[in-house]
Amino acid sequence: MRLRNLKDKEILINECDYLIKEPNNLKGKWAIEFANKNPIHLEIGMGKGDFIYNMALKFPHINFIGIEKYSGVLARAIKKYPQKLPNLRIINMDSLALAQVFSKEITQIYLNFSDPWPKKRQAKRRLTSEIFLAIYEEIFKDERIIALKTDNLGLFASSLVSLSNYGYKFVDVNLDLANSDIDNVVTEYEKKFQEQGIKINYLVAKKNS
Repeated sequence: MRLRNLKDKEILINECDYLIKEPNNLKGKWAIEFANKNPIHLEIGMGKGDFIYNMALKFPHINFIGIEKYSGVLARAIKKYPQKLPNLRIINMDSLALAQVFSKEITQIYLNFSDPWPKKRQAKRRLTSEIFLAIYEEIFKDERIIALKTDNLGLFASSLVSLSNYGYKFVDVNLDLANSDIDNVVTEYEKKFQEQGIKINYLVAKKNS
């Protein structure tokens, strides 16, 4: 279902004090932006912000950045979470431009309920395709860590294959996240899926530098 734009979308975006308006200017300088050298974790496609905001609350010694392509969705996140946290920043941007914003600065990436792009001709658009894995190589600092959650078995299966082919090793693979002992911060989609009894697939993959 397509979300209607908020009437105050532009005001919310322009006045948000933790949204970075010109992120390209901070390439290689994110430690200065956060005023510390703590690890930086990135969520690609942050949606309405439940996951990234609550992760920042739970782990104050990690810096979190959430990116979202659609400004209307981002505005809803800002309206839901207006309070600025010192270890959280958000950006309105396309994931294809990540290498223009970060330079060997990210320690972990979260892919939560990304678009599965189910058709064969759409495979290159998946966030675990070789195209995106190559982009991630440019922004990861040392060890590469990717955590993925999805309700889509097709995306999950293709991600297992593409990550393995790209040299990643799996630390965790789980087909029913809600009934595991994994310490999990849920997303807005995840809450709905749990209520519907839909199982969530989860993986954590690592690759040495």
